Amino acid sequence: MIDKENEAEIAAFQQRLLNWFAIHQRPLPWRKAYDPYHIWISEIMGQQTQMERVAVYFTRWIALFPNITAVANASEQAILKAWEGLGYYSRARNIQHAARQILATGNGAIPANYQQLLALPGIGPYTAAAILSIAFNQPYPLLDANVERLFARLADIDSPLKQSTTKKRLAEMAASLLHRENPRSFNQGLMELGALICTPKKPACTICPVQDHCQALRADTVDLRPLPAARLQRIDIVMACGIIRRGPLFFIQQRLLDDIWGGLWEFPGGRLQEEESPAQAAAREIDEETGWRVTGLTPFTTVVHHFTRYRVTLHGFFCTPPNPLTEPELTAASQYAWVSLAQLSDFPFPAGHRQLVKALQHQGLSGK
Repeated sequence: MIDKENEAEIAAFQQRLLNWFAIHQRPLPWRKAYDPYHIWISEIMGQQTQMERVAVYFTRWIALFPNITAVANASEQAILKAWEGLGYYSRARNIQHAARQILATGNGAIPANYQQLLALPGIGPYTAAAILSIAFNQPYPLLDANVERLFARLADIDSPLKQSTTKKRLAEMAASLLHRENPRSFNQGLMELGALICTPKKPACTICPVQDHCQALRADTVDLRPLPAARLQRIDIVMACGIIRRGPLFFIQQRLLDDIWGGLWEFPGGRLQEEESPAQAAAREIDEETGWRVTGLTPFTTVVHHFTRYRVTLHGFFCTPPNPLTEPELTAASQYAWVSLAQLSDFPFPAGHRQLVKALQHQGLSGK
């Protein structure tokens, strides 16, 4: 373990890490100029998302919303559509709320102050520290999952990472090791080292630039660190929905804002009840959500998607609206629309419904 009182050892560790990062850092798009707006967006997108995927979404986002003003002035639907596929859509809404709050101050710039950042929607202690460290090169230590794993091996920590005493120890390590003159590169170097070298499985210890400082490597406990967390039990959810067609048009509805996936669009449906078939569930949910008694339920396809600890199986059924057609009595949505197959791409959908849309468009189904 690195002795936090040994300045020479800390300096050696810092320099080896900085030298490695200067050569091996990935060419991520927000590293070109370290624009504070870019760093903010990349940090929010990077929450529970692989960095390569973040880079794709980030590039598209910046093309659509090149600055804070563009975000603030965009429609919520445009924001949600740009975020579609990243999940946790409250993050996208918070970005827009924060952008409008920033503009309301009259300055229009990302604040370089910790407390002012914390006052913005969606920015917590870690994100505030990341913006200050990476965008403004201020000496704030960072602890993400990659750094926690790296530190657990460097110090051969044999206690769970979520344990309060372990959290305190990791925070002390981050603070004592921080390179205060170049925190931007140092913090990114730690995260990059965890992502590329000190990986969860099969870490590349032989080419690690700080292997001489790794206590777990000396103790041959690298594969045992960090201690594995207790596995969360997977929860299976089975749902059904109706793809209601009227000629070449499809019925979609927008979820209530205070609902999960609020503001996104969907085909009406919901969870199966006990001893209920998917077709029965689809018909019942459509009745409850629109007041319609649909007919002609025909299986279309079944899709599966995962989020956090849930596995969701969604059964999609074609069906026909009542004749004569009446206005839907919406109980689980704020508005509805009849749209063409091509227009479905203009609306943001949750993951399962987005898969149904892709399947519909792949097969070129127009409802005729």
